[in-house]
Amino acid sequence: GDYLTKLEMEPRNGDNSTCPSRKEQKLTYSKYLKIPELLDCISPVSEVHDEHLFIVTHQTYELWFKQILYEIDSVREMFTNTSLDETKTLQMINQLNRVVLIMKLLVDQFHILETMTPLDFIDFRGRLSTSSGFQSLQFRLLENKLGILPENRVKYNQEHYCQVFKDPESLQQIDNSLKCPSLLNLVQRWLERTPGLETSGFDFWDKFSTAANEWLSNTLLEPASELEDGKEKETMMAEYQKQKDTFESIFDEQKYQIYVERGERRFTYRAFQGAMMISLYRHEPRFNQPFQLLTLLMDVDSLLTKWRYNHVLMVQRMLGSKVGTGGSSGYQYLRSTISDRYKVFLDLFNLSTFLIPRNYIPSLDYTMKRRLSVFARGGMGNLGLPVPFRSAEGMNLSESSADSHSDELEEISDLSQMVQDKVKFF
Repeated sequence: GDYLTKLEMEPRNGDNSTCPSRKEQKLTYSKYLKIPELLDCISPVSEVHDEHLFIVTHQTYELWFKQILYEIDSVREMFTNTSLDETKTLQMINQLNRVVLIMKLLVDQFHILETMTPLDFIDFRGRLSTSSGFQSLQFRLLENKLGILPENRVKYNQEHYCQVFKDPESLQQIDNSLKCPSLLNLVQRWLERTPGLETSGFDFWDKFSTAANEWLSNTLLEPASELEDGKEKETMMAEYQKQKDTFESIFDEQKYQIYVERGERRFTYRAFQGAMMISLYRHEPRFNQPFQLLTLLMDVDSLLTKWRYNHVLMVQRMLGSKVGTGGSSGYQYLRSTISDRYKVFLDLFNLSTFLIPRNYIPSLDYTMKRRLSVFARGGMGNLGLPVPFRSAEGMNLSESSADSHSDELEEISDLSQMVQDKVKFF
């Protein structure tokens, strides 16, 4: 505190003539954070003691919403690039993790507000007029920028949520948030570039389809055919058919699209394939960071749902079934927002439905293994080339052909392709 109150700009390079005086540049903690202006924003409309807590809590929410939007906008901007290097990926992971931590704080903040009793709230609620949390512009911007689909929204008093915003500036911000690519759309484009999906190469989807059907056959179909008890056999065959139909909904593109049209899935067909591949091969070096990103996106979705749920419980506790201050049905309206229709990255949650045991997951071939590897730099003179890839057994896969010029050229070609794919994906 003592340092901040005496903070001032020092002359640079000893040239005092080009720098303002120290007196003019003195910056205090209070001035820097505009504390007087910030505290003046707390203006209760009644004499009720707990209204002060009510205002501070909601103002704090809005400040954190601003920070979350700041982080999400930054992540979205990085995703708009046609390629991402590892440094950008690490930055996105750090910023999304920050969002997750902030949202955990927001979820727990309801406990503080709940120290106010329903009678305490009633004492000043009538003075709030038509003001309502539904009118939080930043929360609507956050929903839009994450990617909540407009058609999935529950109507507010049978009207579009924009009806509560009357000023042109707010409406313009909402319009901009709808027109710009959402985080959902940007993540889909990124997943569609997942290496290994090409039918002319590793063709992961074909191999995964074969492996899943083999697993279903070995664990359900064949055991069912050996049963003598007719009822038990019928039950197991029904389970086999149910599981087969479930997997067929992702292996048949036309069936998959029906789920998209019904709003039960969000990702494009190829983006879903990419997410599935990353999930199954997350232990591969090149998929480690993408898997962390997908996990953080699910965390954001989960915490947003928990925030809604805690909000619903608090409203029910404070108001019961009373009408909301903004004219909505209050508890009933808020409860309707806690559903999958408000989950942005719903498909990531549903990936677990289609996981198969590790021993059935298709093995990567040599070329694919190289594409997903992280090469250690150094050891190749001043060229900065990566050292040769080593197998799990530690054998240098190029030692046996070290004297073969054709093999060296093939390895360089593979490396070139790997680098191009890496840049394209990230």
